[in-house]
Formats: sequence, C-alpha cells, structure tokens
Amino acid sequence: MAEKHSVNLKNQFLLAMPGLQDPNFAHAVIYICEHNEDGAMGITINQPTDIPMSRVFDELELAYSEELGRKPLLSGGPVQRERGFVLHKTTATHWESTVEISADISLTASRDIILDIARNKGPSDSYLTLGYAGWGAGQLEQELADNAWLTIPADPLIMFGIPFNERARAAAAKIGFDLDRLSIQAGHA
Repeated sequence: MAEKHSVNLKNQFLLAMPGLQDPNFAHAVIYICEHNEDGAMGITINQPTDIPMSRVFDELELAYSEELGRKPLLSGGPVQRERGFVLHKTTATHWESTVEISADISLTASRDIILDIARNKGPSDSYLTLGYAGWGAGQLEQELADNAWLTIPADPLIMFGIPFNERARAAAAKIGFDLDRLSIQAGHA
C-alpha cells in the first residue's frame, strides 16, 4: 500500500481561483487555522459585513469608543455564522480560549477577549469574525487538486495592514501572480 503524503496548510492563505463557483468563496482569502487528517478550518480575512462591531458590544452591554464601534465584523465563512471568533496578532496575554496558530497569529473564541477589545486592552491588531470555513477529511485536498485554491504563505501584514478589498491581490503578488492574468481554466503542459 502506498504511503499517503499530506501537506499541512496551517498558517497559510488560500486564495480562491477565478473559476471557484461557490459564492461563499468568490475572491476569498482564507487564513488556515487548523489542518489535519480530519479536515481543515480557516477564517476568511477579506469579506467585511455590513454589521458594525457596535452591535456585538451593545448586545453585551459594553462601553466602547465610537471609532471601534464602526469597525465591521468579518464574514469568517459559511459554517456556524452565529459563532464569533477573534483573529489577532499573538500577544503575551492569552484569553480563555486562545489558540496560538503561529508565533504571529492567534485565534480566540471566548467572551473575555471581546471585553478587553471594548476597553482598548485587547490585541492591537484584531478582527471579530462571524463563522468560519470548514472542510471535512480529504475535502480541501480534493479542492486543491481541482485547482480551486492557490496556497500562499500567510503574512500578518496582508491580514492587518492592507485594506480588505486589496488583500486578494496582495496575497497573489506575494508569490508573483497577477490576479488579472489568472485563468479560470486549469492547464497541463
């Protein structure tokens, strides 16, 4: 029996190829938080919603700055859209459910980080997202084989320093691709 070789895409970006038909992922840049033999989980980093963070703070009856309240929530993906996650730069502070994905990036899904963000005591670079992108065992690998995604090394600058609408282009440029020149057809030499 042949040995199965797998690539772990944790701490990588997935960039949706132009031919990807799923409207949930058109033009998406997804940060992969976990990838193992059981599947993968990631957060879309370039799809802001029309929902401001003030809605979350108001529901939790928290005081917050007007500027912070105007920041948009991100659509993290189509799975469990009612569940919130905070994708943030890794800090010395760890909240109740913080998972360090890399030396630079962490993910927290507990209320304590929201309280700290409202009080300006949270991570300096963070996004509150609703939902996540998920794949079952072998599903992401098959989508990669079908040329649905381009894999790119993750870059905190793209995640936190580039406007949402420019992140896909910046991610593609990181590996020398121009999005305008990518074809929806896969080719084989």
